[in-house]
Order: sequence, then C-alpha cells, then structure tokens
Amino acid sequence: MKKIFFLFFALVGALMADAKVQLPQMFQNGMVLQRGKPIPVWGTADAGERVSVLFKKKVYEATADAQGRWQVLLPKQKAGGPYTLQISSPGSQLEIVDVLVGDVWLCSGQSNIDVTVERVYPQYGQVIDDYSNDQIRMFRVLTDTDTHGPKSDIKAPSINWKPVNRENAWLFSAVGYFLGREMFEKTGVPQGIIVNSVGGTPIQAWLDADTLRQQHPREYQRTVFFQDDAMVRSMQQANMAAQNRWQQMLTETDLGLADNYSALDYDDSQWQLMTVFGMQNGRPQSRNLTKDFRYNGSFWARQHIRVDAAHAGQKARLLVGTLFDADQTYVNGRQVGSTGYQYPPRRYTIPEGLLVQGDNALTVRFVTKGGAPHFIPEKPYKLIFDDGTEILLSEEWRLHEGARMPQCPGVDAGGQNLPSVLYNAMHYPLAPYALSGMVWYQGESNTGEGAAYKQYLTELVTGWRQLWQEPDMPFVVVQLANFMEPTDQPQETGWSQVREAQRLVAKEQPNAELACIIDLGEAVDIHPLRKKEVAQRIAQGFERLLWDKKVLLSPEVTAAVAEGNKVVLSVDQPLSIEGAVYEFEVAGSDGRFVNAEAVAQGNQIVVTSPVAAPARVRYAWKNNPARANVFGKNGWPMSPFQLQVGGSNRGD
Repeated sequence: MKKIFFLFFALVGALMADAKVQLPQMFQNGMVLQRGKPIPVWGTADAGERVSVLFKKKVYEATADAQGRWQVLLPKQKAGGPYTLQISSPGSQLEIVDVLVGDVWLCSGQSNIDVTVERVYPQYGQVIDDYSNDQIRMFRVLTDTDTHGPKSDIKAPSINWKPVNRENAWLFSAVGYFLGREMFEKTGVPQGIIVNSVGGTPIQAWLDADTLRQQHPREYQRTVFFQDDAMVRSMQQANMAAQNRWQQMLTETDLGLADNYSALDYDDSQWQLMTVFGMQNGRPQSRNLTKDFRYNGSFWARQHIRVDAAHAGQKARLLVGTLFDADQTYVNGRQVGSTGYQYPPRRYTIPEGLLVQGDNALTVRFVTKGGAPHFIPEKPYKLIFDDGTEILLSEEWRLHEGARMPQCPGVDAGGQNLPSVLYNAMHYPLAPYALSGMVWYQGESNTGEGAAYKQYLTELVTGWRQLWQEPDMPFVVVQLANFMEPTDQPQETGWSQVREAQRLVAKEQPNAELACIIDLGEAVDIHPLRKKEVAQRIAQGFERLLWDKKVLLSPEVTAAVAEGNKVVLSVDQPLSIEGAVYEFEVAGSDGRFVNAEAVAQGNQIVVTSPVAAPARVRYAWKNNPARANVFGKNGWPMSPFQLQVGGSNRGD
C-alpha cells in the first residue's frame, strides 16, 4: 500500500512538473488587481488547450491559440480581499493566494525613482520605523535588456508583491513606497506599487522600436548595431578584462596599500594639509584634492579624531557625506565601508572595540577613473554614538597620492542605455496588467539634448497608453528638481529645456498632470532626499485626474500681456505671497534674456521689463533657481516656464 501511495504522488508530482499552463511573473501570491475596470489574466499553455480561471466562485474560460497564448477578462471588481485565483488546464493547476483588489500604480524612469527607502531613511526616521500596512503591496521589476524585440515576460522578481513594512521596503523605491502610503490614506483601499526603472537611462531606452524606426531612424540604428550577440559578448569580455587589469595595476602600484596609510600609527605629518570646504558667494564649495583638472587612480585623505574615555570602544555610525568617486574608508587601519560610485551617502558602522581613547585615524582611499577626487559639501560628516553624542569631522584633511593611472580603456558594448532595450525587456511584458495610472520620473540623462525631449516624451506617453489600449490612462510626469550651483544671471540650460518639455507634455496630453518639485532638490545631489514630498505631489496629481478636478496643483500662467514696459501675468489661482518675487527674466526680439523685477498680488504677477518691447518672459529658467518663491495657496511651487508675451501658457 505504501508503494502504491508513493507511486501515486510521484506521478502527480511529475505531471505538475510538466505543467504547461503558465502565468507571467506579475501573477504571484500577494498580488493586487485593479478595481473598477476589466482585469486581464493571461499566460501560456499547450496550443488548443482549454484554460479555466476561477475567481470569487466564478469560472472564466479561454482556449490557447496556435502559439499557446490565452487570456481571459475578469469583470470589474470592487476593492477587497484577500481572495484566491485558480488557473487550471487538463494537465495542471496553479493557485495564487492572498490576492487583493484595489489600485495599481506603475512608477517608471531612472535613478530618482530607484532611490531606496534606506537612502532617504535619515530624512524620515520614525515615519518609516513605525509604519506597516498589509494592504499596500510592492513589486520590483528586475533590470533586463533586449536588443532584438519585445520579450514575453520579465525576469523573476526579487521583490514580488511584498506588504509594506520597514524590512520589506528598505531596498524598495522611496517614491513608490510613499506613493502607496499616500494613495491608501486617500482611498482606504488596497494599493499595488509596481516599480520599473533603471538608473542613468535615457528616455530612448523606454521607447518602442517602431516609433524609433519611423521617427528617429539614427537612434534605431544604434540598437540594430548591437543585435549581434557574439559581438556584444566579445566587447563585454574585453571591457571586463580591461577593468580587471586596471584594478590589478592600481593595487600593485598604490603605495598606500603597501605602506598601510590607514594604520593608526602611520606618520602622516608630511602629507599636504588642506581645508576641503571653503566659502564662495556665501555657499560652501568643494575643492578638488589635487591641482590637476583630471585625475585617474587612487588618492588618500586622513584626519585624526579624538574620542573620550566614555565613548572609547563603543559602536558608532560614521557619516562621510558623499564622495567622488569610489571609496574605501578605514578607521584605525580597519576597513569599515566601501562604495563603488559617487552618489550614495557614505553611512558606515564602526564596530564595537575599534575606537580607542584619545587619537583615532580616519582614512579615506578615493578611487577615480576620471575627474578629481573630492568631498561633496552640504552633506553630514560626523561620528554618532548610540547615546546621541556626535563628533563633527574636521574640514581639514591631510592628503597624499596613492597611484596615478592611465585612463581605463573600454569600448561601447551597448547595454541598458540603448534605444528600446528596456521597453523590450521590462515594460512591454507588463501589459496588459490592469493599472490605475502611470508615473514617469526621468530626464536627467537627457539634459544634453533637452530640445528633443518634448517629442520623445510625447511619444512615450502615447505609446505606453496604446500598449495598454487605454488612450486616457492617467499619467503624472514628475518634473526635474533644482540642482547644481545657483547663479544670479540668466542661464541657458538643458535642464530648463527638459523641464519645459515636461510641463508642456503634461499640459497637452489628455488626462495628464505635472508634479512640479523645483523646490525639493539639492544643489550638490542629483538624488534629492525629500521623496515623501515628491510622492505627495504625485498623489495629488492622481487625485485631480481620477476623483476631483477642483484639486489645486501648481499655479499656472493663463495669459501674459504687455502693458508698456511691464508684463502682466494672470495666474489660475491666488498666490501665497504678496510682494517681490524672483527668478523672472524677459527678452526682446533679439531673444537675449535679462533679469527683471516682479511683484505678486492676488492672481497676478507684474514683471517690470528693462527691455523696451518685451517679447518673451520666463521664470526659474536655471539649473537651480534658488530664489524662486512663487507658490500657490496649496503650497505647490509654480513650474518653471518660458512664454511669448501675448501668447498662451503652451510655450513659445
């Protein structure tokens, strides 16, 4: 009898292992389905096989086509759950449990969507620690590329519909995390957040090949070139060999490694002493640690920290701001952390027993492959003990070269920045998963070609909607934040061109809104930390699109009229400020912009022009318009813009 049971279960197991009915990776335990619209459920099976879907005691059937594809549409559902979704065919059965019905949001773009909860944690602390919610689920699409065409499915996810708590969200998108929280507070229904983004990628990587072939053939040819897989593999192998060789030579020639520059008792008295932060125009400036404009190789920086008897031997957190480029950081000769590139904040743990009473040596080994190693100002540089005691790091460091290196050679092997490759592998396979709306937060990688961005973004919005067959899919575009050193003078900038393109596309496309965050950036960090506020503005945009058209967003100029040497701007809502407003410029027929004084009153802004016949007016048209102070009564900033005088708010 035991043998019979054993054979029976072995046979069942074999049948299940050979099961032909399959679902996309999106369909996992804990998934969230979209309320209020038909819900596609699809997958593959043997050609001609009958597939049944059981949901809430109702059965829906489909037959796999000649390619084995099948799909059923569940009717509109109300929010609720958890439910069970069962999919079966004559040879197999799949079951998905803990299914919720609510709202599903797709967040896509580049690194500012990627920035994790861990990265912004110091900004919010207990706001993150004290929150958990099983009704909010997170799904992360893994990075993947394909030069040949759209894939049928995404990579198996590493975060697949996990409920929100500190542990699950730690390495999840901060914008996505806070958006889920905001939308749950607004609706009280389950929320699903799908994050589909890759840092450093241009918008072309997210466009479909047909659009590129027709509208941007030269861009399309870049992808075609890299469709030779053998060639790409050889390039990648050559690049890897070059990287390994460069690192090997650096390690072999770096005197700091050989002579143990990081040791507590190393004599650094002959090293150059330099204050790495100075003041210029009232703002701290980072000074390059070398006099050369470019530096390749390793560079060492040391300073000494005095620790009292009460804190000697205690564990501590070491904050070493943000560094350019890579670093290995040591305390008393022991490595306490390392980071491979410039953007992440250096937050390292000094283990118990390492700090000694009196003198301690902090050593940073910079590694750069181009540029000059330096500390980034306006970031925290300090030691923090568990009892709250802080020791600020000095701005004076002793500096010494480690090893100069030639520039690391390499060849372009394509990768994630090629046109269409992310659309093919990461975006196309998600359709037609039912969504409530889409978020696009990208543009930093296109500021060098800002004038073309409006067409690209228009094509992306319309193309993505067509893929879902929803021409009015709610869409929120997040505008680029302020960044880089402020200036008092007019500035022609690709950042402003991208912002203007984002503003105009959000205005011209139906059922789209702009989330303006021109006040949430940081001069020294392309990844500003105030992601909760970004998510709040995205959520308010969706609230306006989906439920309440009376919701106020950023103030918008509805008319720009010349009255003598003044330009009167009419605004669609009362402003929160009366009196002087800044960052306005005007230009005459020659197109040369000059600064102009402006005053806000009620629903108007009056700009006094130094130009006799002002033809154009613009606002906050800089990388970092630090003095921009026009806000609506809801607290939203007015978007940067450029308008013709006598024209509409749709730009030049």
